[in-house]
Amino acid sequence: MDLKEYLNRIGFTGQYGKADLDNLFTIHKLHVMNIPFENLSIHSGEKNTMDLHIIYDKIVKSNRGGWCCENNLLFSWVLKETGYKFTILGSKVFNSLEQEFLPMDSHLINLVEIDGKQYIADVSFGVSCQIWHPLELISGKDQPQLPGVFRLINNGMQWVLEKTNRKQFVQDKAFANSSLIDKRLTKTLYSFTLTPRDADHFLETSDCLQTSPDSLFMLKSICSLQTPTGFRALIGWTYSEVTFKEDSDLVDMKEIPDCETEALLREKFNLVLVNKFTPKNNKADYCI
Repeated sequence: MDLKEYLNRIGFTGQYGKADLDNLFTIHKLHVMNIPFENLSIHSGEKNTMDLHIIYDKIVKSNRGGWCCENNLLFSWVLKETGYKFTILGSKVFNSLEQEFLPMDSHLINLVEIDGKQYIADVSFGVSCQIWHPLELISGKDQPQLPGVFRLINNGMQWVLEKTNRKQFVQDKAFANSSLIDKRLTKTLYSFTLTPRDADHFLETSDCLQTSPDSLFMLKSICSLQTPTGFRALIGWTYSEVTFKEDSDLVDMKEIPDCETEALLREKFNLVLVNKFTPKNNKADYCI
């Protein structure tokens, strides 16, 4: 594995030998702008893994994306190679239908320490909930970014990540009531503790997420990528381009025929799949 090859993959042209906050912010943002959050492997007859070398080959050499266990595990390797002090953490994603956190650590994140301060780095939550820069680990502080206002809350037992959105303006009224449209202005994303984890901690989770019939990732094919002004997403056959505005987010949605999905992945996400891709969008709680 070659750090320079990864940095070339994300378009980083700075001096990577300095483990400071500016470089962390830059590398984090370039990652989310160039590497998609996607689960297309399991809808293309492939299997995701926690093997870092396989993840590196997939994302860096084959120009693919990945889900959190892949992207954030790769990012932990980047943090190590660039000299940052970091800790892998596990988090529990919030189920808005059940109004509770999932029982298992299904989301891998990284805690980074710089000059005595701690930051949450997460390059793989996707769509409108993706942070562009690491968040300072401080309770109750609004941390505005272009996607919205993020906030970490500590209740004494765990940390919770929240986000305040803008209203969404859907251009095509035919999609105004789409289940993919998130009308909540404030939403809970996930909770976590500061207990250190390693890659093996997520082996059972990774297997469950790509085998359980109730798993969101089995029910929907998902690909999203942040852009300088918003993000793009292909959920099943529904393609969305979202533009972040000062007072609302502009949402342009359309349905993509089966025969055009792979061409769209190439054009909009720079992804080329080796195996046949079968889009999927069964009923499940997931919003852009």
